[in-house]
Amino acid sequence: MSFFFVIAVIILVFLIIFQIAKASEYVAVLKGEDRTRKENNKINGFFMIAFLIAGLIGVYFCNDALVGKTLLVHESASLQGEKVDQMLWVTLIITGIVFVITQCILFWFAYRYQESEKRKAFFFPHNNTMEIVWTVVPAIALTVLVVIGLRNWFSFTGDAPKNAMQVEVTGKQFGWIFRYSGNDGVFGKKYFRMIDPADNSLGLNWRDSAGINVKDDVAAHDDIVTEQTMYVVKNKPVKLIIGSRDVVHDVGLSWFRLKMDAVPGTPTTLWFTPKFTTKEMKESTGNPNFQYEISCDQMCGNGHYSMKGVIEVVTQAEYDEWMAKQKPAYYAAFPDKDPANIKPATPASDTTKATAVRLKPDLEVKKEKI
Repeated sequence: MSFFFVIAVIILVFLIIFQIAKASEYVAVLKGEDRTRKENNKINGFFMIAFLIAGLIGVYFCNDALVGKTLLVHESASLQGEKVDQMLWVTLIITGIVFVITQCILFWFAYRYQESEKRKAFFFPHNNTMEIVWTVVPAIALTVLVVIGLRNWFSFTGDAPKNAMQVEVTGKQFGWIFRYSGNDGVFGKKYFRMIDPADNSLGLNWRDSAGINVKDDVAAHDDIVTEQTMYVVKNKPVKLIIGSRDVVHDVGLSWFRLKMDAVPGTPTTLWFTPKFTTKEMKESTGNPNFQYEISCDQMCGNGHYSMKGVIEVVTQAEYDEWMAKQKPAYYAAFPDKDPANIKPATPASDTTKATAVRLKPDLEVKKEKI
C-alpha cells in the first residue's frame, strides 16, 4: 500500500511542476516575451551571486565540520607516505585556487553581463592568445603533478632495502592470507592445484599433500601462514609480495598512504617503513580501539564490504616474541611430523638396564624355591 502511495505522490508533484511551467508560459505571453525574459535575467543574475556566496560558505563550513573525520589531520604512518601527503597537499592547493577563481569569475560574469539595452554583445570566433594560455598553463601544471606522482610511485614500488623484511600478502574472497619465510629466509614454492582451504590455503608444494605428484619443496616446510592480521616492525622496511587466490583485489593501506593491486597469477610488490607502533597510534589518536587497516580497494564480489585485515606494528622484541610462538603451516597440516609431537626413543643402554631390573626379582624368587 505504501508503494502505491509513493507513486501517487511522485505523479502529483510532477503534475504540479508541469502546471507551474505552463502558467509561467501563459504569463509570459500576456506580459510580452521580451519583458519576461529581461525580468528573468535579473532574477537569475541575482541568484547566481547568492548561490556563489552560499556555496563558498557551505564549502568552508563543510570542511570545518568534516575535516576531522579524514586522514588529512593525521600525518602518514610511513616514511614513504610523507611524500604522498606532500603531493596531495600540492594538488589540493593548486586545484583549490583554480576552483575558487574560476567559480567566482563564472558566477560574476553571469550577473555582471546579463542582457541590457545599454550594451551590445560582442562575439569573436577565435583568439590564439587565449587558447595558448588555457592550454599551456594547465598542461604545465598537470605535467608537474604527474612527474611528482611517478617519482613517488617508483620509489616505493622499486627495489626495497636489503635489510627489509618480506611478507607475502594473498587476497581471497573475502579475506587476507599472510606468509612469512621462516628460519631459512626463503619462501617455498606454490602450486594452485594444491590449494586446500582446510590445511593448505596457499597451495604450498608439499609432496604428500592433496595426492598430487609434485616435487616436495623443503623450503616450504618452515613457512608461517596467518590470516587477517599481519605483524611488522617499527622503523624497519617491509616488502609486501602481493597476489590473489581468485579475483582481482587491492591492498589498501590508507594510514600508510599506499595501495597496490592483487592480481591472480601476477605478483606485485610494495614496500614501506612504519613510523609508529599500533600502541603509539592508540595514544596519539585517543582511540583505544585503533587498528591499522588493510582494506580491499577493488570491488571483488558480494562480500567485498567485509574484506578487512589488520596490521600490527610492534617493536623488534615484540615481533621476535610473536614469531617464536608461531608454528609452520606444514606442521599444522601434518602434526605427526612436528618435532614437538615426536617422543624421543629410549636409548638401548637404558632398555638393557630396565630389563635387568625387571629380571632381578624373578631370579631371587627362583633361588628361594630351590
